[in-house]
Amino acid sequence: MLTYILAVVSAAVVLLIDQFSKMYIVGNYALFESHPFIKGLFNITFVENGGGAWGMFSGNTMFLLVVTAAIMIVCVYLLTQKAKNKPIYFWAICLVLAGGLGNMLDRIFRGGLVVDFIQFDFWKDFPVFNIADCAIVIGCGLLILHFLIEWIEEIKEKKGKTNADNNP
Repeated sequence: MLTYILAVVSAAVVLLIDQFSKMYIVGNYALFESHPFIKGLFNITFVENGGGAWGMFSGNTMFLLVVTAAIMIVCVYLLTQKAKNKPIYFWAICLVLAGGLGNMLDRIFRGGLVVDFIQFDFWKDFPVFNIADCAIVIGCGLLILHFLIEWIEEIKEKKGKTNADNNP
């Protein structure tokens, strides 16, 4: 039970950090202003993104809000109906929800724009991103991990049944 409480609390903390970091950037940086954070690794670069990942669907705020809302509804369903006794799955969905909500709040309250500010110093062509994006990516990575573990367990289970059937 503790792991599930920690997942929910962690997701709430991620959402708060995301929103406060965006408020800090908007209040202290000019648009397109950039400063090294960890030289050679990360810069803080303030940009606004009117699209989704990699700027896709730029300017289609309503579409992005509807898609995000639909994904979040599915996540809530999965969280309440499918994630019981599956801690990695539960953590993954919590992180995706926190990230989705963080970017959704931006779209709603910032005129359809999402505040992005983390830029790889060593990979300038990679899109600038934010804490919410990190939560979504980590959540999706955990989902992949969860499904790989389940798949491996199913293979082991089938192999065990086959061996039991072949050894009378």
